[in-house]
Amino acid sequence: MEKANLLSGGRKPRAAFAGVDLPMALIAAALIAFGCLMIYSASSVYAEQYHHDRNYFIVRHLIFALAAVGVTALAVRFATPAFWQTFGVFLYGASVVMLLLVLVIGSDLGSGAKRWLDFGFFTVQPSEIAKTALVLLLAKYMADHRDRIVGAKKGSFRFGVLYPALLIGLILALVALEKHISGLMIIGTIGISVMFLGGTKLRWILSILGVIALAGTLLILLFPYAQARVDTWLHIEEADPLGSAWQTLQGLMAIGSGGLFGRGYGMSRQKFGYVSQPQNDFIFTIVCEELGFFGALAVIALFALFVYRGFKIARNAPDAASSLIVYGLTFKVALQVIMNIAVVTNSMPNTGISLPFFSYGGTSLMLQIFEVGIILSISKFSSNQKV
Repeated sequence: MEKANLLSGGRKPRAAFAGVDLPMALIAAALIAFGCLMIYSASSVYAEQYHHDRNYFIVRHLIFALAAVGVTALAVRFATPAFWQTFGVFLYGASVVMLLLVLVIGSDLGSGAKRWLDFGFFTVQPSEIAKTALVLLLAKYMADHRDRIVGAKKGSFRFGVLYPALLIGLILALVALEKHISGLMIIGTIGISVMFLGGTKLRWILSILGVIALAGTLLILLFPYAQARVDTWLHIEEADPLGSAWQTLQGLMAIGSGGLFGRGYGMSRQKFGYVSQPQNDFIFTIVCEELGFFGALAVIALFALFVYRGFKIARNAPDAASSLIVYGLTFKVALQVIMNIAVVTNSMPNTGISLPFFSYGGTSLMLQIFEVGIILSISKFSSNQKV
């Protein structure tokens, strides 16, 4: 192994971007481009009505995307796997500070829940940053303590369950104070998946899942807003079609009206005030309406290829921490796609989950592109031949 690359754990690339996983880069580029097209179509009517500019959302979306691509290119060019492990420690600390600030000076941006830091010319959603930070830090921790987690029976609970649970629990506690149910679900699931892949024994994983199920039940019983969403989901046919069931029912109408081939790009009817803010969490319903079953299938196929390629990169990663990082970030995308589609098809309660690369949101889009950069930068140092 070359001396200059000892910290990275893999072979030194021959040139700036040599060794980058090209299939993953192309898949990510296709998702970003497809997302931009759908943002423009889905948002134009809403943007014209509320901002008097049909290009309001797409212009901002493109600015976020281009800025993120620029930063990502630098990361792919210069960063090593060892860098991401160290970077995760600092990002985790920063995300905790920002989550605390949300509780003091947070903004609700009209949603009724304080989840953003509003700096005037841009806003930041710390819970999105926390997702990425948790993957990076937890991957480093699980890799650093793998021998204690897997090998030593006495140390398996303390190092394999207690300490990682504290890292996850701190983020979950702060997100819970935001009343951010979808954030809790995603962060908790990502954390458990990294723990399991990092060597935590299955019996402890099952025990944690049992505790989470109990906590979720208590959440529904104790908080009326959570109970109302579950009731609407279970009894959608009896729910108020002009109130709590409006978004879900209109989304289902959009999906159903698309048929096999859709109404055509830009021809959605439901985006005319029926699907509320169609550029956000319910953008997949507009995809279905305009592009039909086959268009929706194409989107799902792209995400499936993204996940397949991500897992392949993880298997070829130069070290255990890098492998867990790629697995965790790829799983994060897969989880959000599954949950978003489940929500818009009423397969689970409406919890406000964005569709990666498609839903409008500066923080989430930039982080998703940046996460692709992390995956690609690690792929440069793979010890195996790219195929």
